[in-house]
Amino acid sequence: MKVDHIAIYVRNLEVVRQFFIDYFGAVSNEMYHNPRTGLRSYFLSFGSGCRVEIMARPEVCEVEFDEYRAGFIHLSFKAGGREMVDALTARLKADGYEVLSGPRTTGDGFYESCVKAVEGLMIEICE
Repeated sequence: MKVDHIAIYVRNLEVVRQFFIDYFGAVSNEMYHNPRTGLRSYFLSFGSGCRVEIMARPEVCEVEFDEYRAGFIHLSFKAGGREMVDALTARLKADGYEVLSGPRTTGDGFYESCVKAVEGLMIEICE
């Protein structure tokens, strides 16, 4: 089995789409729109073949951020080395995103950082 994609509801589709294009090199398809339900979505493709679907519709509600909530927690991206982790983390921080941890070597030997990014999405950046 292979995971085909992960879907995330967002409030501002265009802002989230541009975030993934600017920071993670996503390639976007054309927007899908269902006028009956109000659903709008994009599939974002990444170099590894992984895809993330971002979706918006009028009923989407905001929930309070809690990094220890049950359910979906973060997306993780391989940056390609420690220097890349450091550089991307610094860029995101300089652009106003909150660094939650790292860059650091975890107890199990991974070099990573975690950033609270656009719309409160937690993004892990690893080597």
